[in-house]
Amino acid sequence: MKKTDTKMPEVVDHTSVSLKTSFDRDCQEKFMSQGYLRLGKILSAESLQMLQKRIKDIMLGHVKYRNMRLQFYQDDSGSVHRTLGHQVATLGYRRIDDLEQDPLFLAYIQRPLFQQIANYYIGERVSIFRSMLMNKPPQLSQALPWHQDIGVGWGIDTNPIVTVWTALDEATVDTGCMQIVPGSQQHGIINQKHFLSEKEEATYAPKGSVIKLEAEAGEAILLHNFLLHRSGTNSTPVSRRAFSVTYMEAKTRTLDTGQTFPVVFGENALDPKTVNGKANELVEKFYG
Repeated sequence: MKKTDTKMPEVVDHTSVSLKTSFDRDCQEKFMSQGYLRLGKILSAESLQMLQKRIKDIMLGHVKYRNMRLQFYQDDSGSVHRTLGHQVATLGYRRIDDLEQDPLFLAYIQRPLFQQIANYYIGERVSIFRSMLMNKPPQLSQALPWHQDIGVGWGIDTNPIVTVWTALDEATVDTGCMQIVPGSQQHGIINQKHFLSEKEEATYAPKGSVIKLEAEAGEAILLHNFLLHRSGTNSTPVSRRAFSVTYMEAKTRTLDTGQTFPVVFGENALDPKTVNGKANELVEKFYG
């Protein structure tokens, strides 16, 4: 007798959405229900090309920031080397933090739609916990296990819930797109260690509940920080770069030193016209 294939069908969300200009009640309800919301193709072709060029220039050292933290793959083994300030010209960077000190990226962080979202969930005065590029270079990328974007390792006195994730390259199943469990943010904080145990994965991310979230280059997705997500490896010859920004209350402080974070909305917010690097004390210790 022929054996029946009982494998669960792969669920891929590659919905094409139009540009959103207002975060209305329907958007608010969908986001809080499912833990993510497609905001549409936010970046025009010209704006996308400008950010792509800027991140390439930062990787190659054509544009440098003294207090920018970078991580690059040292070799094919996947080992990562961290630097403060640019030291190596390579497109094999895994992660680049502190991008709010770059005028182009800061202007994107402060888009009116993002301010509307942040004001609704956070208030008038908003800071950012991190503004980072995550990259999956060809042949060098690593899978990222199931996790929530919170945890004791973040070392701050409140847990943010608002992150805007933007695809700078097309994100597909082959390039290691994000995978999520819709609605999983409703479990609250599953553990304080960031990543899930095998037992927790079986409980909170069972087969059949996972969606692979493909995205077009230039598309933005609003993510709840408690939403369970992971990503695969990149099996293609092109990079998969994404820009992620976590917004939070400006009064949020680190637990150990009482440090606050860069303000992007409200009083004393950074201005793309005058932003000039990042203070030494803000990069003395890495949070998140």
